[in-house]
Amino acid sequence: MTFRFIHSSDLHIGRKFANIPEPADGNIRGRLMEARHGAIDRLAGAARDRGAGHVLLAGDTFDTATPSATVIRQALAAMAEAPDVTWWLLPGNHDNLRDAEPLWEAICRDAPDNVMALTDAAPHDLGGAATLLPCPVAFRSGASDPSEPLVTMASDEGRMRIGLAHGGVTDFTESGDAIAPDRDRSARLDYLALGDWHGRMAVSDRVQYSGTPEQDRFKHGRRGVCLCVELEGPGAAPRVEEIETGAFLWTEVDLPLHPRQDAAAALAKALPPEGRRDIMMRVAVTGWAGLPDRTDLERAADRYAPDFAHFELVTGALGTHYETADLDEIDRGGALRLAANMLKDDAESDALSPGDREVAADALARLYAYVREASE
Repeated sequence: MTFRFIHSSDLHIGRKFANIPEPADGNIRGRLMEARHGAIDRLAGAARDRGAGHVLLAGDTFDTATPSATVIRQALAAMAEAPDVTWWLLPGNHDNLRDAEPLWEAICRDAPDNVMALTDAAPHDLGGAATLLPCPVAFRSGASDPSEPLVTMASDEGRMRIGLAHGGVTDFTESGDAIAPDRDRSARLDYLALGDWHGRMAVSDRVQYSGTPEQDRFKHGRRGVCLCVELEGPGAAPRVEEIETGAFLWTEVDLPLHPRQDAAAALAKALPPEGRRDIMMRVAVTGWAGLPDRTDLERAADRYAPDFAHFELVTGALGTHYETADLDEIDRGGALRLAANMLKDDAESDALSPGDREVAADALARLYAYVREASE
């Protein structure tokens, strides 16, 4: 009676990644969009490798309620290329039933035989003595627990009950539009496959978030995964295996500095040595650095940035330690030294806002860098 399936969610196919700066000589947004589409093939491969005949997508398969016809048709075509796998698509908050009505009409009309649109809260036979109990999201935001229908949704005696829902989980004292974490017990579920949270999280043995198969933010610190879930029969504890599916790694590292430290060397040590082309990198610098080390840090960042799919050096929390000798390198007198002194005073002034002090510090660092570059 062993039954295996793949649990995934939040593919967000069609996302444009407008928040990611596009370098003049690159196409990172296009690569990220293609990776989201490519997750379909990687999920199909995971299903085949584990002998799973079904892929359950727990909402937000598409990024918006109005994806283009090209995005829809190409996603369905990719699923059709895995005819040995049945795809179950649940409306989520991004592609909910009300806002995305034309989308779900198109899916129902154009979907291949192995793609099922779960537009009704009604049981579906998965074979293998298992029943799928879906909870499609009707509105982008609601006032009730979207998994509530599972409590009264019927299934034949002796069959495994697998719930599929999309939304956040609340604790036992809250109420509203969040999913109760003990929904598996109140709805007599053998497993509840959840979507909405983009990171991997186990609420309990039977209630789990797979996270997105392709990460899209600096938050979770690992590549996306899907879950292979194995059930031996009604009441048996599920066995859950994580399968890495992400093409890109979004990672953020902290780089604490202190004055007179070799900042460029510290940056080099903090960066991963391999696989940089597929890494979205953010380095958050903290602590203190002198003007020479800050300049060396920026130059090192400029050298390493082209190695990565995306590279950010965040220096908002980095304080600058000013020494007279460093200011003398700018100018010992005259207009440049006067400007440097004024910027230093503003950068250290308690009368200015943190944002204005940061602007002054950045301007002084740039001035130092320009003068140093001109003298080299």
